[in-house]
Amino acid sequence: QVQVVESGGDLVQPGGSLRLSCAASGVNFGLYAVGWYRQGPGKGRQLVAGISASGNTNYGDSVKGRFTVSRDNTKSTSYLQMNSLKPEDTAIYYCHLRKTGAEHWGQGTQVTVSS
Repeated sequence: QVQVVESGGDLVQPGGSLRLSCAASGVNFGLYAVGWYRQGPGKGRQLVAGISASGNTNYGDSVKGRFTVSRDNTKSTSYLQMNSLKPEDTAIYYCHLRKTGAEHWGQGTQVTVSS
């Protein structure tokens, strides 16, 4: 049974930092590309950051220079380090695993940036 579980979401003040985790089980994690998406209130789901199976990364324009995506295949976990958080970063953050012929979503974790 495949499980993808995000954690680390919280309420944080503007300018603060959070680290989200995405832990996978039931899959060969190292074969998957990982995407971090978010969906804010009244908005569609958008790609925040991604990391390929080989470790190449890409970022959405709104988070470049503030967010860093990484992965630890030995722990079947991906991380999203978020710094200099802004109120507009408030959203549910989702983890997505993808490889040819398969994809899996997590249930999301809430990040709220507010004073």
